[in-house]
Amino acid sequence: MNDVPANPGSAAAVTEQPVTPVISAQTIVPAATIAPSLAGRAVATVAAAGDLQPARGIGVLIVNLGTPDAPTPVAVRRYLKQFLTDPRVIEKDSVFWKMALNGVILPIRSRRKARDYQNIWNRDKDESPFKTITRSQAEKLAGILEPLGKHVIIDWAMRYGSPSIASRLEVMVSSGCERILVMPLYPQYSAATTATVCDEVFRFLMRQRRQPAVRILPAYYEDPYYIEVLASSLKAELRALPFTPDVIVASYHGMPKDYVAKGDPYQSQCVRTTELLRKQLGFDERKLMLTYQSRFGRAQWLEPYTLNTVRALARKGVKNLVVVMPGFSADCLETLEEIAVENARVFKCAGGQNFVAIPCLNDSEAGMLMIWQLAMRELKGWV
Repeated sequence: MNDVPANPGSAAAVTEQPVTPVISAQTIVPAATIAPSLAGRAVATVAAAGDLQPARGIGVLIVNLGTPDAPTPVAVRRYLKQFLTDPRVIEKDSVFWKMALNGVILPIRSRRKARDYQNIWNRDKDESPFKTITRSQAEKLAGILEPLGKHVIIDWAMRYGSPSIASRLEVMVSSGCERILVMPLYPQYSAATTATVCDEVFRFLMRQRRQPAVRILPAYYEDPYYIEVLASSLKAELRALPFTPDVIVASYHGMPKDYVAKGDPYQSQCVRTTELLRKQLGFDERKLMLTYQSRFGRAQWLEPYTLNTVRALARKGVKNLVVVMPGFSADCLETLEEIAVENARVFKCAGGQNFVAIPCLNDSEAGMLMIWQLAMRELKGWV
């Protein structure tokens, strides 16, 4: 999903030395294994589409949630403030909330999260892995869509932090894009993710006298190819492990229960994705469990909580555990730190032995073919 604040103090009871992130090597499943001849057909399909259409400016904007510009308290605080003051994310506007945010939450969490970011920071590019992967996704999609012509522009943006959605839309419009496809890479819809991306796009459009036509990628939580890619990639990762997991946990980003009660479909879509994944893999609810991570604050969030589940499984005698995160399109703080480090530490302290966090689809061949298929589906009639 994104680099969203995780549950404060959730591992306070753990006292052993920090655990090195345990992320299994990303195994790229050959495209032919996932969908026969799809990789070969991708360029041919794009080229054929390009031959039939006039050269009008078309933009494709990949959007993820965001990340700080640096692993420092100042940069993290700036990012967190932008994120936590979005009314789509925190549906509070009380004086008490504002005082708590500025007086307690931001000062404390900025320092704590800055340390976490330092542990996962991409030193070569001086940026978070989340930003590195999102950029690579856009660059690889541009390569796949290149046969459509130079009038098709592929770019990427972050809802919070940089590059901003407005800045990249401005570049597209200035470059002559009359039609723009915005692709929020959130498989499951929620007001706190997809909707706030739309809000930002629409705010940009409100300032334009000549507005481009805009399409928004809908949630793809039950898209057959998304499910097939998730299952195939997970199978490949499991085959590469030196152990057989007793249980696999599908961990999704959490949400306050109150948001679901107000009509947010996020929980039902997470459930549906997990049901389809179980069916594809031939697992039951005991083998592939659904949990929610990254709880923030004192409100009641969707349950069961990932951290509590991981601890409980270890105490019940589960020795080998694998966690997959179907709701995240790219590895970020929540996957690389919260799951691969914090949850691994809690699992082992409670008696577990082997713990592996499965990488997200990221910019792998399988992941890019999925993004290509979603883009081409939404571009119909334009290319």
